[in-house]
Amino acid sequence: MRFSDITGNEQAVSALRGMVDSGRVPHALMMYENEGGGALALALAFLQYLNCQHRSGGDSCGECPSCRQSAKLIYPDIHFSFPVTSGTKVSGVVKDLVCDMYAPYWRELVTSNPYFLESEMDAALGFEKKQGIISVAEGKAIIRELSLSPHSGKYRAVVMWLPERMTVPTANMLLKTIEEPPDNTVLIFITHSPGNVLSTVSSRCQGMRILPLTKEEVAGALVSIAGASREDAAAAAEVAGGSIGAGLHELSGKDGMDVLRDVFREIMDSLLRRDLLGALEASEKIAAMESREKQKLFCTFAGENLRKVFLIQQGMEEIAALPASDADYLRSLAASCRQPFAVSAIDALGKAVTMIDRNVNQKIIFTNLIDRLFVCL
Repeated sequence: MRFSDITGNEQAVSALRGMVDSGRVPHALMMYENEGGGALALALAFLQYLNCQHRSGGDSCGECPSCRQSAKLIYPDIHFSFPVTSGTKVSGVVKDLVCDMYAPYWRELVTSNPYFLESEMDAALGFEKKQGIISVAEGKAIIRELSLSPHSGKYRAVVMWLPERMTVPTANMLLKTIEEPPDNTVLIFITHSPGNVLSTVSSRCQGMRILPLTKEEVAGALVSIAGASREDAAAAAEVAGGSIGAGLHELSGKDGMDVLRDVFREIMDSLLRRDLLGALEASEKIAAMESREKQKLFCTFAGENLRKVFLIQQGMEEIAALPASDADYLRSLAASCRQPFAVSAIDALGKAVTMIDRNVNQKIIFTNLIDRLFVCL
């Protein structure tokens, strides 16, 4: 991955390039992105540039042995860490599992799509309905990896995807390493939920916000990455929320956007009829979804639609970017809902996502969500 392969986020690219060119590479970097927003692609491009033997023009050469190994995710001095659990591809006691056991599946996933969503990783690594963790065994593997002499004589790196899934003992074990890693070592953390990362970890890192892309940037990326038509790319970008990963999902239909759309409408129509039982029955379809990531995706989808409703109510439909297929329905919602509803509902959906991350019982989460929406409406 080269900087020239990155779509958007010019400021982040410039900052990362400047770190290398100035020789001021931080020992620990915390990237915060919306899911599928491109932080992993940026991290890969940064590390390839950092270890490239023939940098030129502000980018890695893409041809030297270091670049070729980095592009295939087999550079010996880069360790990838991510949440794991037992599943169909690797079994065993969860607390004993380490990421190296999943390395072939991880490489296949990342090289095919570095913008993947959490649900895609779960499917690729065979986790089914389980949620992975970064355990003490993985913490020991990281410390052991960094205690060895580097193979290349250049920088070593640990890229940790979703540090919010670290157990407390794992985080405590790594604090000294994060604060004072060995020379020429950089740790990169990529989080979707910075509020759930232990403060003792985040406070030791330099923060970097990876901003959502514009709809035009997402659409352009979908054309170049997935070969989508401009019309399909534009339609997917409308519901992607600035995330290339979400746009790719919309194009592929892997997350059943039509299903999310139908459940959202069923809930809203029931609430408008003051049919609490009907809304609760619809919410059971969300609770029954096969993964927490799909439940979070529903909350994101519903929140994006309600944001459009709010903009319509404020007389700003021209910036709401209404998809043609949903425009009439969203206008009717805007006319039927009280103006404070959208803001309160978006807040309720955000709290539902937080409870999903905390492993609260799904039926309780979505029953509570419907009750709050019913009261707000």
